[in-house]
Amino acid sequence: MSPAPLRFFFDYVSPYAYLAWTQLPALAERHGRTLEVVPVLFAGVLNALGTMGPAEVPTKRFYIYKHTHRLAHDLGVPFVFPSAHPFNPLLALRVTAAVREADARKRLVSALFSAAWAGGGGLVEPERVGACVSSVGLEAQALLAAAGTPDVKERVRRNTEELLALGGFGVPTVLADEELFFGVDSLGHLERFLRGEDPLSPEERERLRTLPMAASRL
Repeated sequence: MSPAPLRFFFDYVSPYAYLAWTQLPALAERHGRTLEVVPVLFAGVLNALGTMGPAEVPTKRFYIYKHTHRLAHDLGVPFVFPSAHPFNPLLALRVTAAVREADARKRLVSALFSAAWAGGGGLVEPERVGACVSSVGLEAQALLAAAGTPDVKERVRRNTEELLALGGFGVPTVLADEELFFGVDSLGHLERFLRGEDPLSPEERERLRTLPMAASRL
């Protein structure tokens, strides 16, 4: 029986999701796992939880911009900040959700992430999204039209609700054998987990899950 795929919940608006994507295909291959990409609307997650995104906090925003540049340098991957951030990723998410074939969808994810974060000119305008679609051998006009259909819009909404139902709270998040790993900095922990070397025992995990709060600001 084949092991379960690694499921990558992401939004193109997140530079951390881009950085994680540059590492995940190789990580999955090292551990004999397939990789399933799941586009979600990060803004929808934030709205559901009543929280703000990191880039919506002015002092945190500047720090994140510096931090992601340094991480990209450490990883040795191209990184060029877009002309404005946050930007609207919804069309790109819906176009991704409209692609049914797994390998084609992953090629498109790479192209769209590069457009957003590797100097590819952005992915907000339909013509830029369409150019990414065409660059991986897919039909741009058909997919841009599909992105506006109720079915495809519903797919992105369902993906977002699924992440929330799993206990997710942000992007990037990887689901591995019912365990969530959040953030590009958790990829090392994910690798140890896949090797069967997770330092967190099931008993301690359950204790932490039900740990009571002794104080609250509310």
